Amino acid sequence: MNLHEYQSKQLFRQYGIPVPRGMTVATPEATAAACCALGGASWVVKAQVHTGGRGKVGGVVQVDSQARAVAEAQRLLGSRLVTHQSGPAGLPVGTLLVEEPTAIARELYLSVLVERESRQVLFMASAAGGIDIEAVATANPEQVLLTRVHPAAPITDGVQPFQVRRLGFGLGLTGDQIKALGQIMAGLYRLFMACDANLVEINPLVVTARGELIALDAKINLDDNALFRQPHLEAQRDLSQEDAREAAALAHGLKYISLDGSIGCMVNGAGLAMATMDLVQIHGGAPANFLDVGGAATAERVAEGFLLILSDPKVRAVLVNIFGGIVRCDLIADGIMQAVCRVGVRVPVVVRLEGTNAPLGLRMLAESGLAVRTASSLSEAADLAVAAAVTR
Repeated sequence: MNLHEYQSKQLFRQYGIPVPRGMTVATPEATAAACCALGGASWVVKAQVHTGGRGKVGGVVQVDSQARAVAEAQRLLGSRLVTHQSGPAGLPVGTLLVEEPTAIARELYLSVLVERESRQVLFMASAAGGIDIEAVATANPEQVLLTRVHPAAPITDGVQPFQVRRLGFGLGLTGDQIKALGQIMAGLYRLFMACDANLVEINPLVVTARGELIALDAKINLDDNALFRQPHLEAQRDLSQEDAREAAALAHGLKYISLDGSIGCMVNGAGLAMATMDLVQIHGGAPANFLDVGGAATAERVAEGFLLILSDPKVRAVLVNIFGGIVRCDLIADGIMQAVCRVGVRVPVVVRLEGTNAPLGLRMLAESGLAVRTASSLSEAADLAVAAAVTR
C-alpha cells in the first residue's frame, strides 16, 4: 500500500524529519486560501498521485502569484496525470499539496528499505539525488552508498554513528549537516519499523542555501501483510490510485493483479497461481492476471473472480486451476457451475481440479451441459486454454 506525499510528510513530522510547510487542498478556492495562510510571494503546487516523474509532466509547478496558483489548481484537479510510471491511462488528481518554496543548493537521495537477500534493513544514499535517480543507479552504481541495520537491533539505537558518518562523508556533508543527517536517519528507521514499511524514500533530500537538510519529497510503501497492525494507516488508502479490478478484488478478499496477456487465470493459492502462469507461458500463451481466490474458495468467491477476469477486455479464455484440500472439489465444481450461469461467461473456460473428490467434481462439470472443458493435468489445462485463446 502506498501513501501520498502529504500523508508521508505528516508521518515525517511525527518522527522529527524536517519538511517544508505545506497545506493540502481539493479546490481552486482552497488553493488561494492556502497561499494566504502560508504567506510569501511564491509557492509550489504539487499533484498528489502515486507515481514518480510528476515534475516532468507538469504535476509539480512553482508559481509566483495566487492567480497562477489557482489556475494550476484548475488545470490539475480532476485531470489524470500521465507519467512514465503511471501507464497511458494516468492517475486521477483529487488533491494538491501547496508548499512554501525551498532554496535548493544540492539535491541528495536517501531511502530505507527491506533487503531480502541479506534479511536486513538497508539504507541507500546518493549525492546524485533528484528526478533521475533510477538512471544513476543503473549507469553509475558506484554513486549509490549502502549501509545495513540488523532488524533485531533496538529501534532506539538501530542506526549507529559510524554508519551516519559513512553516508554523510560520502554525500559530501560536514559538521552540523552530518548531525542533522543522523537525526533524519534515526527518524526514518523508527518510522520504518513502527509503521511496517517496505520502503521509505526521500528524493530529493535537499541541502538548502543555508546549509540545512530538508525532505523535499516523501514516499512510503507499507507492507500489505502487516496492515492489520496499522488500521490508522490503512484508513488512508486511496483506492482511486489503484487498479480498479485490484481494488474490487480487495473488497471481496481476493488477490488480483492485472497483467498483459489474454488468458484469465483463477487459482487457489499463490504458489499454484505462479505455477499456473508459468505453464501458460511455457505453452505459448500469456496470463491476463494473477488471481488467488484463497484456500476456502466458495461459489460467491468464484463468481466474483469470474467477474473480475471478464471485466478485462483482453481476456479470450479462462483457466481455472483448483486444488481441493480444505474444500472438496465437488463443492468447487458446484461453485464454478453457479458462477458460469450467474455471470454469463462468453469465453472458453478450461477447468482442472485436483485433490479431494476431484473425479466427482470433474464428472459434475462434464455432465453440466455448460461450455466448460475439463483437464486431468495442469499441462493439459494450459494447452487447452492457450489453444482456445488463439482460435477464438
